[in-house]
Amino acid sequence: MTMTAYQWRRYTVRTSIYVVLILLTLVFLAPVYLVVVTSLKDPATINLASTWNLPEFPYWQSFGEVLEAFGPRLRNSVALVLGATVLSSVMGSLNGYIFSKWRVPGERYLFPLMLFGMFIPYQAILIPLFDFMRGVNLYGGVIGLIVIHTVYGLPITTLIFRNFYVDIPDEMLEAAAIDGADFFGIYRHIVFPLSIPGFVVVIIWQFTQIWNEFLFGVTMTNTDSQPITVGLAQLAGGEAVKWNLPMAGAIVAALPPLLVYIILGRYFIRGLLAGSVKG
Repeated sequence: MTMTAYQWRRYTVRTSIYVVLILLTLVFLAPVYLVVVTSLKDPATINLASTWNLPEFPYWQSFGEVLEAFGPRLRNSVALVLGATVLSSVMGSLNGYIFSKWRVPGERYLFPLMLFGMFIPYQAILIPLFDFMRGVNLYGGVIGLIVIHTVYGLPITTLIFRNFYVDIPDEMLEAAAIDGADFFGIYRHIVFPLSIPGFVVVIIWQFTQIWNEFLFGVTMTNTDSQPITVGLAQLAGGEAVKWNLPMAGAIVAALPPLLVYIILGRYFIRGLLAGSVKG
């Protein structure tokens, strides 16, 4: 059966689109290929001429050296990301619940002021934040870094949860209040169970942002409390760099957020769009 002119044009356009997408995918994955290949090479064999070549024998010792060097910083990052993500998610959920379902004096100004925090760059508040953290004896440790990321994450988490809670019928909350439920009773029995998609979005967002953050990690902590991103930057320091180590470190540092996206990624867009469509 021969194809009509319209079918032929449609086939040509679709084929061209797929070819372009495949080429762009290859371009995007080229740095990933270099990172993986270089991490598996013996440092004595790494040179510019053989950059794209596969290693003759995988040099797995790179990952052992990185894990040994990253051990304390990896534990710091895990403690940081778990503490700050949980606190900012729960506090953002409560804020969103209040701003969407309760009348608060001055809410017309409080909510925009809170959102304004999202647009303040880290560099603008670094010096006063440094002085404040030293003044309250929280400078230098993981706990202080958890506090910083919790507070800095509240604007975006509050916004996400507020948009999500707007869709919860007021009649449902009023019925619970009539039955005797108080503020936290309504939240615990009605609002929180309906918040799972919102929590998935916030957890993925906060986990990724906090895990990959570098500026606060290098300026607000001492050597013993530095996160993994600081250690990764230090691997590439010096005049004679063993390039297999920074590449192996990049893979180790990228695995946790990658696993989070693989496990929870399909719920991310669904939860992100919750509250955006009325009907």
